[in-house]
Amino acid sequence: MTEKQHSIAPWQHPHQFAHLNHDGERNTRYVLYLTVITMIVEITAGTIYGSMALLADGWHMGTHAAAFMITLFAYYYARKHADNPDFSFGTGKVSVLGGFTSAIALGMVALIMLVESVVRFFSPHQIQFSEAIFVAIIGLTVNLISAVLLKDHHGHSHAHGHHHNEHEHEHEHEHEHEGHDHNLRAAYMHVLADALTSILAIVALLFGKWYGLTWLDPLMGVVGSIIITRWAWQLLGQTSPILLDRSIEDRYRLKITELIEAESDHQVADLHIWKVSADHYAAAISIVSHNPKDVEYFKAKLSDFTQVSHLTIELNTCRQAECLSSTAHI
Repeated sequence: MTEKQHSIAPWQHPHQFAHLNHDGERNTRYVLYLTVITMIVEITAGTIYGSMALLADGWHMGTHAAAFMITLFAYYYARKHADNPDFSFGTGKVSVLGGFTSAIALGMVALIMLVESVVRFFSPHQIQFSEAIFVAIIGLTVNLISAVLLKDHHGHSHAHGHHHNEHEHEHEHEHEHEGHDHNLRAAYMHVLADALTSILAIVALLFGKWYGLTWLDPLMGVVGSIIITRWAWQLLGQTSPILLDRSIEDRYRLKITELIEAESDHQVADLHIWKVSADHYAAAISIVSHNPKDVEYFKAKLSDFTQVSHLTIELNTCRQAECLSSTAHI
């Protein structure tokens, strides 16, 4: 007699928590084209006319083009492997990894700027002010256009409070909307860093041309490198905890524990909550009771905790001797 097979479809669901930002990918590609074209024009003109300012800015554009290629590769990889079962929770962290890598590149650009600026304090270069100002204005224009294309309008969060009379207490929790794209944010920061460099350069060059204050040029380089380093550090601080599976904040964990243990004879033995993408958390909760309620009961009870997109609940029936033994070890 053939064993009857049951459909498990109602208990299955996709594990793809990536936010595929198609608009961000398209606009990054436009910015890459714009950057490469500007780079080629500046390097060609600098070679023909013997301008070090044009050559330097052209190669500087090349570093940002490399960063945009990292961004585009992360988008491509996340999209290509979106349904690949080798990734337990999808490719949501690919965007985060792209942002982390670009943040390191941004920090390296800041370091190079700092070293070059300090060297110029002790070994000043002869500056062709009019030509350098013209190059800086071109760079600023390109960066402002790129910033408009890359600006991410989707990254934001709201705090919601829900009052449940039956529990006689309020559950406050964060609800993060989809759209936190660290990959796009990293590309946007590269553009902002370049725009800031251009603005500081224009200010320094104008004062140098009008008042002979040539020392302002390397000073502005130092200021710019410090600001860019701060941006890179912030981006590293946002992405590294996600890549390292850092747990959600303690107050959120405590509220989940309190809600479960409000049920008589139910205790949380183990609780793990970690990010599987920029916007989604997974949770694994182990509950112990003499007569545990079913899984669906607790899933419904925890439905207000909207940050948790993937919830696994383990129910353990505790025999009296086991409970007394575990209590004795506490």
